[in-house]
Amino acid sequence: MNLLDQFISSFGDNIGQVYALLVLLATLMASLLSRVVVSRLTQYSRRSATLWDDAFAQSLGAPLRVLLWVVGLSIAVDLALVNVDAAFAKMISPARDLGIIVAIAWFLIRFIKRAQSNVIAKKTAAGEHIDKAAVDVIGKVSRLIVVIVAFLVAMQTLGFSIAGVLTFGGVGGIAIGFAAKDLLSNFFGGFIIYLDRPFSEGEWISSPDRDIEGSVEQIGWRVTRIRKFDSRPLYVPNSVFATIAIENPSRMSNRRIYETIGIRYEDAGTMENIVAQVTAYLKAHAEIDQERTIMVNFTTFAASSLDFFVYCFTKTQTGVEFYRIKQEILLHILKIIEDNNAECAFPTTTVHLQSDDGAPA
Repeated sequence: MNLLDQFISSFGDNIGQVYALLVLLATLMASLLSRVVVSRLTQYSRRSATLWDDAFAQSLGAPLRVLLWVVGLSIAVDLALVNVDAAFAKMISPARDLGIIVAIAWFLIRFIKRAQSNVIAKKTAAGEHIDKAAVDVIGKVSRLIVVIVAFLVAMQTLGFSIAGVLTFGGVGGIAIGFAAKDLLSNFFGGFIIYLDRPFSEGEWISSPDRDIEGSVEQIGWRVTRIRKFDSRPLYVPNSVFATIAIENPSRMSNRRIYETIGIRYEDAGTMENIVAQVTAYLKAHAEIDQERTIMVNFTTFAASSLDFFVYCFTKTQTGVEFYRIKQEILLHILKIIEDNNAECAFPTTTVHLQSDDGAPA
Protein backbone atom coordinates (compact mmCIF):
# COMPACT_ATOMS: atom_id res chain seq x y z
CA MET A 1 0.00 0.00 0.00
CA ASN A 2 2.93 2.30 0.80
CA LEU A 3 4.39 1.57 -2.62
CA LEU A 4 1.00 2.31 -4.25
CA ASP A 5 0.73 5.59 -2.34
CA GLN A 6 4.26 6.54 -3.37
CA PHE A 7 3.46 5.64 -7.00
CA ILE A 8 0.32 7.75 -7.03
CA SER A 9 2.02 10.62 -5.19
CA SER A 10 4.73 10.71 -7.84
CA PHE A 11 2.24 12.18 -10.31
CA GLY A 12 2.07 15.37 -8.24
CA ASP A 13 -0.51 17.82 -9.63
CA ASN A 14 -1.71 15.24 -12.17
CA ILE A 15 -3.06 12.90 -9.50
CA GLY A 16 -6.65 13.94 -10.36
CA GLN A 17 -6.21 12.67 -13.92
CA VAL A 18 -4.88 9.35 -12.56
CA TYR A 19 -7.93 8.89 -10.36
CA ALA A 20 -10.16 9.85 -13.30
CA LEU A 21 -8.49 7.18 -15.44
CA LEU A 22 -9.01 4.58 -12.71
CA VAL A 23 -12.69 5.53 -12.46
CA LEU A 24 -13.09 5.16 -16.24
CA LEU A 25 -11.49 1.72 -16.11
CA ALA A 26 -13.78 0.75 -13.24
CA THR A 27 -16.78 2.04 -15.21
CA LEU A 28 -15.74 -0.01 -18.22
CA MET A 29 -15.45 -3.14 -16.06
CA ALA A 30 -18.84 -2.43 -14.47
CA SER A 31 -20.41 -1.97 -17.92
CA LEU A 32 -19.03 -5.29 -19.14
CA LEU A 33 -20.10 -7.01 -15.92
CA SER A 34 -23.61 -5.57 -16.28
CA ARG A 35 -23.94 -7.29 -19.67
CA VAL A 36 -23.20 -10.66 -18.06
CA VAL A 37 -25.54 -10.02 -15.13
CA VAL A 38 -28.42 -8.89 -17.35
CA SER A 39 -27.88 -11.89 -19.66
CA ARG A 40 -28.07 -14.31 -16.72
CA LEU A 41 -31.07 -12.47 -15.30
CA THR A 42 -32.84 -12.76 -18.67
CA GLN A 43 -32.21 -16.51 -18.79
CA TYR A 44 -33.58 -16.99 -15.27
CA SER A 45 -36.66 -14.82 -15.95
CA ARG A 46 -37.62 -16.92 -18.99
CA ARG A 47 -38.00 -19.97 -16.77
CA SER A 48 -40.69 -18.33 -14.65
CA ALA A 49 -44.34 -17.99 -15.58
CA THR A 50 -44.42 -14.30 -14.59
CA LEU A 51 -44.35 -11.78 -17.42
CA TRP A 52 -43.11 -8.83 -15.40
CA ASP A 53 -39.66 -10.22 -14.59
CA ASP A 54 -39.18 -10.98 -18.31
CA ALA A 55 -40.03 -7.40 -19.20
CA PHE A 56 -37.74 -6.10 -16.42
CA ALA A 57 -34.74 -8.16 -17.58
CA GLN A 58 -35.30 -7.37 -21.27
CA SER A 59 -35.53 -3.63 -20.56
CA LEU A 60 -32.66 -3.26 -18.11
CA GLY A 61 -29.55 -3.73 -20.28
CA ALA A 62 -29.00 -0.53 -22.28
CA PRO A 63 -30.40 1.94 -19.69
CA LEU A 64 -28.24 0.37 -16.95
CA ARG A 65 -25.09 0.74 -19.04
CA VAL A 66 -25.98 4.36 -19.83
CA LEU A 67 -26.55 4.98 -16.12
CA LEU A 68 -23.16 3.48 -15.22
CA TRP A 69 -21.36 5.56 -17.83
CA VAL A 70 -23.17 8.76 -16.81
CA VAL A 71 -22.15 8.30 -13.18
CA GLY A 72 -18.64 7.12 -14.06
CA LEU A 73 -17.94 9.93 -16.50
CA SER A 74 -19.27 12.57 -14.11
CA ILE A 75 -17.03 11.29 -11.31
CA ALA A 76 -14.02 11.09 -13.64
CA VAL A 77 -14.55 14.60 -14.96
CA ASP A 78 -15.04 15.88 -11.41
CA LEU A 79 -11.74 14.30 -10.33
CA ALA A 80 -9.89 15.54 -13.39
CA LEU A 81 -11.03 19.12 -12.76
CA VAL A 82 -10.57 19.05 -8.98
CA ASN A 83 -8.00 21.81 -9.10
CA VAL A 84 -9.66 23.75 -11.88
CA ASP A 85 -12.06 26.52 -11.02
CA ALA A 86 -14.04 26.67 -14.23
CA ALA A 87 -17.67 27.19 -15.15
CA PHE A 88 -17.59 23.83 -16.87
CA ALA A 89 -16.94 22.10 -13.53
CA LYS A 90 -20.13 23.59 -12.10
CA MET A 91 -22.17 21.90 -14.84
CA ILE A 92 -21.08 18.38 -13.89
CA SER A 93 -23.64 17.76 -11.14
CA PRO A 94 -26.73 18.97 -13.08
CA ALA A 95 -25.58 17.04 -16.15
CA ARG A 96 -25.15 13.88 -14.06
CA ASP A 97 -28.61 14.28 -12.53
CA LEU A 98 -30.14 14.90 -15.95
CA GLY A 99 -28.44 11.80 -17.35
CA ILE A 100 -29.73 9.69 -14.46
CA ILE A 101 -33.28 10.95 -15.03
CA VAL A 102 -33.07 10.16 -18.74
CA ALA A 103 -31.71 6.67 -18.08
CA ILE A 104 -34.46 5.87 -15.54
CA ALA A 105 -37.19 7.26 -17.85
CA TRP A 106 -35.76 5.25 -20.76
CA PHE A 107 -35.85 2.07 -18.66
CA LEU A 108 -39.47 2.68 -17.60
CA ILE A 109 -40.57 3.32 -21.18
CA ARG A 110 -38.84 0.14 -22.37
CA PHE A 111 -40.32 -1.82 -19.47
CA ILE A 112 -43.89 -0.67 -20.25
CA LYS A 113 -43.49 -1.48 -23.94
CA ARG A 114 -41.99 -4.93 -23.24
CA ALA A 115 -44.67 -5.74 -20.67
CA GLN A 116 -47.37 -4.71 -23.17
CA SER A 117 -45.91 -6.98 -25.89
CA ASN A 118 -45.47 -9.89 -23.46
CA VAL A 119 -49.06 -9.68 -22.21
CA ILE A 120 -50.46 -9.70 -25.76
CA ALA A 121 -48.15 -12.53 -26.87
CA LYS A 122 -48.96 -14.73 -23.86
CA LYS A 123 -52.72 -14.27 -24.12
CA THR A 124 -52.66 -14.88 -27.86
CA ALA A 125 -50.52 -18.03 -27.50
CA ALA A 126 -52.89 -19.36 -24.83
CA GLY A 127 -55.90 -18.76 -27.08
CA GLU A 128 -57.42 -16.30 -24.61
CA HIS A 129 -59.34 -13.23 -25.72
CA ILE A 130 -57.54 -9.94 -25.20
CA ASP A 131 -58.53 -6.44 -26.17
CA LYS A 132 -55.37 -5.28 -27.93
CA ALA A 133 -56.71 -1.76 -28.31
CA ALA A 134 -57.23 -1.41 -24.55
CA VAL A 135 -53.75 -2.77 -23.79
CA ASP A 136 -52.27 -0.45 -26.39
CA VAL A 137 -53.94 2.68 -25.00
CA ILE A 138 -52.89 1.79 -21.43
CA GLY A 139 -49.31 1.38 -22.61
CA LYS A 140 -49.30 4.66 -24.55
CA VAL A 141 -50.83 6.64 -21.68
CA SER A 142 -48.37 5.09 -19.21
CA ARG A 143 -45.40 6.02 -21.41
CA LEU A 144 -46.76 9.53 -21.84
CA ILE A 145 -47.01 9.92 -18.05
CA VAL A 146 -43.40 8.77 -17.67
CA VAL A 147 -42.23 11.33 -20.24
CA ILE A 148 -44.17 14.18 -18.58
CA VAL A 149 -42.94 13.31 -15.07
CA ALA A 150 -39.34 12.94 -16.31
CA PHE A 151 -39.59 16.33 -18.05
CA LEU A 152 -40.89 18.07 -14.91
CA VAL A 153 -38.23 16.46 -12.70
CA ALA A 154 -35.54 17.45 -15.22
CA MET A 155 -36.77 21.04 -15.22
CA GLN A 156 -36.70 21.10 -11.41
CA THR A 157 -33.16 19.64 -11.46
CA LEU A 158 -31.97 22.34 -13.85
CA GLY A 159 -33.27 25.03 -11.49
CA PHE A 160 -36.60 25.85 -13.07
CA SER A 161 -39.69 26.14 -10.88
CA ILE A 162 -42.26 23.45 -11.62
CA ALA A 163 -45.06 25.88 -10.78
CA GLY A 164 -43.67 28.31 -13.34
CA VAL A 165 -43.30 25.55 -15.92
CA LEU A 166 -46.92 24.47 -15.38
CA THR A 167 -48.15 28.07 -15.61
CA PHE A 168 -46.19 28.62 -18.81
CA GLY A 169 -47.48 25.29 -20.10
CA GLY A 170 -51.07 26.38 -19.45
CA VAL A 171 -50.68 29.64 -21.34
CA GLY A 172 -48.61 27.99 -24.04
CA GLY A 173 -51.14 25.18 -24.31
CA ILE A 174 -53.86 27.65 -25.30
CA ALA A 175 -51.65 29.12 -28.01
CA ILE A 176 -50.63 25.70 -29.24
CA GLY A 177 -54.27 24.62 -29.19
CA PHE A 178 -55.21 27.36 -31.67
CA ALA A 179 -52.16 26.72 -33.83
CA ALA A 180 -52.51 22.93 -33.88
CA LYS A 181 -56.30 22.56 -33.79
CA ASP A 182 -56.37 19.77 -36.36
CA LEU A 183 -53.56 17.88 -34.66
CA LEU A 184 -55.31 18.05 -31.29
CA SER A 185 -58.67 17.06 -32.79
CA ASN A 186 -57.02 13.99 -34.31
CA PHE A 187 -55.38 13.20 -30.97
CA PHE A 188 -58.66 13.34 -29.06
CA GLY A 189 -60.38 11.51 -31.92
CA GLY A 190 -57.93 8.64 -31.42
CA PHE A 191 -58.58 8.76 -27.67
CA ILE A 192 -62.35 8.52 -28.26
CA ILE A 193 -61.79 5.53 -30.55
CA TYR A 194 -59.89 3.81 -27.75
CA LEU A 195 -62.69 4.59 -25.27
CA ASP A 196 -65.75 3.80 -27.41
CA ARG A 197 -64.02 1.07 -29.43
CA PRO A 198 -66.32 1.14 -32.49
CA PHE A 199 -63.65 -0.98 -34.17
CA SER A 200 -60.38 -2.69 -33.33
CA GLU A 201 -57.28 -3.62 -35.27
CA GLY A 202 -57.92 -6.47 -37.69
CA GLU A 203 -61.64 -5.74 -38.13
CA TRP A 204 -63.40 -4.89 -41.38
CA ILE A 205 -65.12 -1.50 -41.38
CA SER A 206 -66.92 0.64 -43.94
CA SER A 207 -68.60 4.03 -44.04
CA PRO A 208 -71.76 4.81 -46.01
CA ASP A 209 -70.81 8.51 -45.78
CA ARG A 210 -67.30 8.25 -47.23
CA ASP A 211 -65.38 5.98 -49.57
CA ILE A 212 -63.84 4.13 -46.62
CA GLU A 213 -63.82 0.36 -46.53
CA GLY A 214 -61.19 -2.17 -45.59
CA SER A 215 -59.39 -3.89 -42.74
CA VAL A 216 -58.06 -1.80 -39.84
CA GLU A 217 -54.29 -2.31 -39.58
CA GLN A 218 -53.27 0.26 -36.98
CA ILE A 219 -55.00 2.81 -34.76
CA GLY A 220 -52.55 5.62 -34.07
CA TRP A 221 -52.87 8.81 -32.08
CA ARG A 222 -53.21 10.93 -35.24
CA VAL A 223 -54.34 8.64 -38.05
CA THR A 224 -55.82 5.19 -38.49
CA ARG A 225 -54.35 3.01 -41.24
CA ILE A 226 -56.89 0.95 -43.19
CA ARG A 227 -55.89 -1.65 -45.77
CA LYS A 228 -58.41 -1.49 -48.63
CA PHE A 229 -59.47 -4.66 -50.42
CA ASP A 230 -57.25 -3.79 -53.37
CA SER A 231 -54.29 -3.83 -50.90
CA ARG A 232 -53.79 -0.06 -50.96
CA PRO A 233 -53.28 1.59 -47.55
CA LEU A 234 -55.72 4.34 -46.58
CA TYR A 235 -54.69 6.83 -43.85
CA VAL A 236 -57.75 8.41 -42.21
CA PRO A 237 -57.37 11.26 -39.65
CA ASN A 238 -58.97 10.20 -36.38
CA SER A 239 -61.11 13.33 -36.22
CA VAL A 240 -63.01 12.09 -39.28
CA PHE A 241 -64.52 9.19 -37.32
CA ALA A 242 -66.30 11.66 -35.02
CA THR A 243 -68.32 13.06 -37.93
CA ILE A 244 -69.20 10.00 -40.03
CA ALA A 245 -71.19 6.80 -39.59
CA ILE A 246 -69.14 3.61 -39.36
CA GLU A 247 -70.33 0.08 -40.11
CA ASN A 248 -68.44 -2.81 -38.56
CA PRO A 249 -69.33 -5.98 -40.50
CA SER A 250 -66.76 -7.94 -38.49
CA ARG A 251 -69.11 -7.83 -35.50
CA MET A 252 -72.12 -9.23 -37.32
CA SER A 253 -73.77 -12.12 -35.50
CA ASN A 254 -75.04 -13.54 -38.83
CA ARG A 255 -74.97 -12.81 -42.53
CA ARG A 256 -78.23 -12.32 -44.36
CA ILE A 257 -79.44 -13.85 -47.61
CA TYR A 258 -82.13 -11.68 -49.21
CA GLU A 259 -82.91 -12.48 -52.84
CA THR A 260 -85.88 -11.93 -55.13
CA ILE A 261 -86.51 -14.63 -57.77
CA GLY A 262 -89.09 -14.48 -60.56
CA ILE A 263 -90.83 -17.24 -62.53
CA ARG A 264 -92.91 -16.98 -65.71
CA TYR A 265 -96.61 -16.07 -65.60
CA GLU A 266 -97.44 -19.38 -67.30
CA ASP A 267 -95.88 -21.19 -64.32
CA ALA A 268 -98.21 -19.51 -61.80
CA GLY A 269 -99.69 -22.88 -60.82
CA THR A 270 -96.33 -24.07 -59.49
CA MET A 271 -95.68 -21.03 -57.26
CA GLU A 272 -97.24 -22.53 -54.12
CA ASN A 273 -95.22 -25.76 -54.41
CA ILE A 274 -91.98 -23.91 -55.12
CA VAL A 275 -92.41 -21.63 -52.09
CA ALA A 276 -93.21 -24.59 -49.82
CA GLN A 277 -90.25 -26.66 -51.03
CA VAL A 278 -87.78 -23.78 -50.72
CA THR A 279 -89.04 -23.09 -47.19
CA ALA A 280 -88.62 -26.74 -46.20
CA TYR A 281 -85.15 -26.81 -47.72
CA LEU A 282 -84.01 -23.75 -45.75
CA LYS A 283 -85.46 -25.04 -42.49
CA ALA A 284 -83.53 -28.27 -42.90
CA HIS A 285 -80.26 -26.64 -43.97
CA ALA A 286 -77.47 -27.09 -41.40
CA GLU A 287 -75.82 -23.75 -42.21
CA ILE A 288 -78.96 -21.65 -41.78
CA ASP A 289 -79.63 -20.19 -38.32
CA GLN A 290 -83.02 -21.60 -37.41
CA GLU A 291 -83.43 -19.16 -34.52
CA ARG A 292 -83.52 -16.21 -36.91
CA THR A 293 -86.31 -15.27 -39.29
CA ILE A 294 -86.82 -17.54 -42.34
CA MET A 295 -89.27 -16.27 -44.95
CA VAL A 296 -90.09 -17.44 -48.48
CA ASN A 297 -93.18 -15.72 -49.91
CA PHE A 298 -94.79 -14.83 -53.22
CA THR A 299 -94.67 -11.06 -53.21
CA THR A 300 -95.06 -9.27 -56.56
CA PHE A 301 -96.84 -9.33 -59.91
CA ALA A 302 -93.92 -7.86 -61.84
CA ALA A 303 -93.97 -6.73 -65.48
CA SER A 304 -92.51 -9.97 -66.81
CA SER A 305 -92.50 -12.31 -63.82
CA LEU A 306 -94.15 -13.55 -60.66
CA ASP A 307 -91.66 -12.78 -57.91
CA PHE A 308 -91.03 -14.50 -54.59
CA PHE A 309 -88.34 -13.56 -52.11
CA VAL A 310 -85.98 -15.60 -49.93
CA TYR A 311 -85.01 -14.18 -46.54
CA CYS A 312 -82.77 -16.02 -44.05
CA PHE A 313 -79.52 -15.82 -42.08
CA THR A 314 -76.45 -18.00 -42.22
CA LYS A 315 -74.62 -19.10 -39.07
CA THR A 316 -71.24 -18.01 -40.38
CA GLN A 317 -69.94 -14.44 -40.41
CA THR A 318 -66.98 -15.19 -42.70
CA GLY A 319 -67.35 -13.74 -46.17
CA VAL A 320 -65.80 -16.66 -48.08
CA GLU A 321 -67.94 -19.24 -46.27
CA PHE A 322 -71.07 -17.08 -46.62
CA TYR A 323 -70.80 -16.83 -50.41
CA ARG A 324 -70.19 -20.57 -50.69
CA ILE A 325 -73.38 -21.27 -48.72
CA LYS A 326 -75.34 -18.65 -50.66
CA GLN A 327 -74.26 -20.18 -53.97
CA GLU A 328 -75.28 -23.63 -52.78
CA ILE A 329 -78.73 -22.36 -51.73
CA LEU A 330 -79.39 -20.42 -54.95
CA LEU A 331 -78.39 -23.37 -57.12
CA HIS A 332 -80.72 -25.64 -55.15
CA ILE A 333 -83.58 -23.14 -55.59
CA LEU A 334 -83.00 -23.25 -59.36
CA LYS A 335 -83.21 -27.04 -59.19
CA ILE A 336 -86.50 -26.84 -57.26
CA ILE A 337 -87.91 -24.53 -59.95
CA GLU A 338 -86.81 -26.91 -62.70
CA ASP A 339 -88.23 -29.96 -60.85
CA ASN A 340 -91.62 -28.23 -60.87
CA ASN A 341 -91.41 -27.80 -64.66
CA ALA A 342 -91.12 -24.05 -64.26
CA GLU A 343 -88.54 -21.56 -65.48
CA CYS A 344 -87.03 -18.33 -64.20
CA ALA A 345 -88.49 -15.33 -65.99
CA PHE A 346 -86.65 -12.64 -67.89
CA PRO A 347 -87.98 -9.43 -69.46
CA THR A 348 -90.05 -10.20 -72.57
CA THR A 349 -92.36 -8.27 -74.88
CA THR A 350 -95.42 -9.78 -76.58
CA VAL A 351 -96.69 -8.10 -79.76
CA HIS A 352 -100.29 -8.76 -80.85
CA LEU A 353 -100.99 -8.15 -84.54
CA GLN A 354 -104.46 -7.60 -85.98
CA SER A 355 -105.73 -8.35 -89.50
CA ASP A 356 -107.56 -5.80 -91.64
CA ASP A 357 -110.97 -6.95 -90.29
CA GLY A 358 -109.86 -6.30 -86.70
CA ALA A 359 -109.35 -9.95 -85.73
CA PRO A 360 -106.06 -11.02 -84.13
CA ALA A 361 -103.57 -12.33 -86.71
